[in-house]
Amino acid sequence: MKLTLYQIDAFTDHIFGGNPAAVCILDEWIDAGLMQKIAQENNLAETAFIVQRNSTFELRWFTPETEVDLCGHATLASAYALFHYHGYSENTIRFYSHRSGDLFVEKASDGLMTLDFPSDENVMIRGNNAIEKALGWSPIKTIKGKTDYLLIYNSQAEIEALNPNFHLLNKCDCRGVIVSAPGDKVDFVSRFFAPKCGIPEDPVTGSAHTTMAPYWSKVLGKTKMTARQLSERGGKLWIEYLGERVKISGKAVPYLIGEIKVPEA
Repeated sequence: MKLTLYQIDAFTDHIFGGNPAAVCILDEWIDAGLMQKIAQENNLAETAFIVQRNSTFELRWFTPETEVDLCGHATLASAYALFHYHGYSENTIRFYSHRSGDLFVEKASDGLMTLDFPSDENVMIRGNNAIEKALGWSPIKTIKGKTDYLLIYNSQAEIEALNPNFHLLNKCDCRGVIVSAPGDKVDFVSRFFAPKCGIPEDPVTGSAHTTMAPYWSKVLGKTKMTARQLSERGGKLWIEYLGERVKISGKAVPYLIGEIKVPEA
């Protein structure tokens, strides 16, 4: 069986920036174990798989280690592939995830694409000693989301200086850890660590902004914000908090189109 694979750099306007994701558009679902092996072979933060059902596109995401509930950059990459290589002519794509429900991506004339995702839970807690030990720096606030922890720091410089112990962080009971602070040139900055999913540090994490948006909207007193993820590759995002939903906008550029050969299911 031969499958076309697209690799797209998401949340960037230039190649080798943002977060690379692989996208496979299928006629029908293949075995989950095979999808996991493809994701492991790709060795990217996420590989997205898509199957069209009438006017909706079913969507699943796999890291090299596991299937995940939600992935922003791979959804953006999936929309780019459908808009540019599969002749999708409408301005808005409706995706459906059996783990996260309805998701939408809308394209604009300036090259921006906007994710429309559900907001994450935000529960303030006293702290998490295991995570703080792994990061080596105590935050001013700790928030528990559905699958991730969000740790708030005072400044962008503190976020840049963090040097996690990934061996310790891998033992923490969560999908990943978001660290965030006010930005020097944007409203807020962040980094995202998820060694348990096989991703020590993710370049740009769309889903993490569904956790950060409710917090920063309340703190900053506004619903429209700019954000930057401070990984080596880096990425810029435009955020709009709508209560139960979060809109996350960014650009994407193609890196490669290839063909992979996999065994029949």
